[in-house]
Amino acid sequence: MLDEGVIVEIVRPGTSDPVLDGEVGELVVTTLNPDYPLIRFGTGDLSALLPGRCPTGRTNRRIRGWMGRADQTTKVRGMFVHPGQVADIVRRHREVIKARLVMDGEVARDRMTLQVEVSERPEGLAERIAGSVREVTRLRSDVLVLPPGSLPNDGKLIEDARSYR
Repeated sequence: MLDEGVIVEIVRPGTSDPVLDGEVGELVVTTLNPDYPLIRFGTGDLSALLPGRCPTGRTNRRIRGWMGRADQTTKVRGMFVHPGQVADIVRRHREVIKARLVMDGEVARDRMTLQVEVSERPEGLAERIAGSVREVTRLRSDVLVLPPGSLPNDGKLIEDARSYR
């Protein structure tokens, strides 16, 4: 349960774009306490807004609790990749609903794949998205085009699935 004097938002990591209720994103709080005001303070924590009213009768929104960290910055082939870069790539392509950049492979053999959920699949979309990845990150990436609802609702824009053995 949240304090009644706190304004809570859940935004897509790396952006200030709000997500739908129930969708996981970064917790952003505003509190107008005169001793220590916070205006749109990004906590760096992942959570989601719960639907419905609180059974205790309180009127503020409820959150699912702590679900991980929002900062998913990772290093690939000597370059840092940030969630904001993934969000920038998504903004460039109106067909993309949701995206996740997955790093896999073994030590010194990093491979990037941008998984994208799309509303429609025009000819050449994967190639255009791959070009945007290259332009934004300066790295090459495969693009895997998926139907809506394929990616998990966990707030991750970047997943590091590499093996470090």
